[in-house]
Amino acid sequence: MAKDKSLKSKPYKRKNLGPSDDSTEIMDTEVNTKRKKMDADEAPAQMSQLTNTTDDKKRKKNKKSKKEQVNQAAEQAEVLDPPSCPEGTAEAEGLEDLSPEEKRVLERKLKKIRKKEEKKRLKAEGVTLEQTKPSGPSAQQQALDYLTCWAENRSQWKFQKTRQTWLLQHLFDSEKIPDDTFSVLLQYLEGLRGSGKDTTVQKALSLVEESGKAPEDTVVQQRAHRAREVIQLLS
Repeated sequence: MAKDKSLKSKPYKRKNLGPSDDSTEIMDTEVNTKRKKMDADEAPAQMSQLTNTTDDKKRKKNKKSKKEQVNQAAEQAEVLDPPSCPEGTAEAEGLEDLSPEEKRVLERKLKKIRKKEEKKRLKAEGVTLEQTKPSGPSAQQQALDYLTCWAENRSQWKFQKTRQTWLLQHLFDSEKIPDDTFSVLLQYLEGLRGSGKDTTVQKALSLVEESGKAPEDTVVQQRAHRAREVIQLLS
């Protein structure tokens, strides 16, 4: 009997083991899930960094704005009269939110501006600011007191070279050393020794010689009269 060709077994075909559409879709889903998770983890850090950057910009902007307010207030005060800006106040419109340090800066600026404007005003009016005179007795008074103490209270008197030098320098000047004091000074000079004595005698001789060239000059003649007394005492 003839064999039925239809009964012949067909050759075995190996199934394709490649990923199916379902498995591919699952893998894509897992990848997307991981990416979303990574994005979710990185998002807070990025947001934090962005927030910090924004806060820094805001702080810098606010700081700059306050500084501009201080400078603007100082410029406005420059055109005002000093009485309209009482010293020690930093309150101005729109500046209530300034910190204590910023208010102190504004006060210093306003104080400088007021002082500058006051000087300009006085200068325009022709008024000169008087310089404060040093307190205490003058060198002349101290020297005369030194000589008086030597004459009247010897126990309390102490030698002071500075006072003696002043007396020797103005020895022949009747305006600096009156006649009644000059007589006391002659007594003091009796104890003069060394280079001070030699210098005083040389100066006295020079004044006597000068008086011969100006016989009509009363000041020169008066100094020459004292010089002769000194020469007679110390020679």
